[in-house]
Amino acid sequence: MEALGINLPGLVTQLVSFLILFVVLVKLLYGPIQKTLNERTERIRESLEAADRAKEEAASSAERVEAEIATARVEGQQLIAEARDAAGRYREEQEGRARTEADALIERARAEIGRERDAAIEQVRLEFSGLAISAAERIVNKSLDETTHRELIESALREGLEDRKN
Repeated sequence: MEALGINLPGLVTQLVSFLILFVVLVKLLYGPIQKTLNERTERIRESLEAADRAKEEAASSAERVEAEIATARVEGQQLIAEARDAAGRYREEQEGRARTEADALIERARAEIGRERDAAIEQVRLEFSGLAISAAERIVNKSLDETTHRELIESALREGLEDRKN
């Protein structure tokens, strides 16, 4: 092997040195490096799992929020509908109350008008009876011819109308 340029005792020494170095490196470096790499892999896997859980929680939270928003919308719509119904009932109640008050006012006005009409009729009757009595007194006091009778009635009516206007 010398012809090839290989020195056998040097080769064996180098092989033994390489094996010793390899064993020392495996014992001292490969174990801790492997342990560090395994720990890092485990941390990365845990981080990915945590990220997946966070993503799922965010998705479920978003779904819950959407459901709550939808529920709130429905409740809001119901509240608005209830408010509209209450406003409608209140308006109808107020309209009914106003109609009742208006009807009562109209009825009182009619009653008052009736009383005033009756009073006016009574007053006209009294005035007419007074005029008739006055005319009869004048007729009785004067002669009973027809011309005088008409003149007395017309003058009594004129006087009565003038008294009434004043």
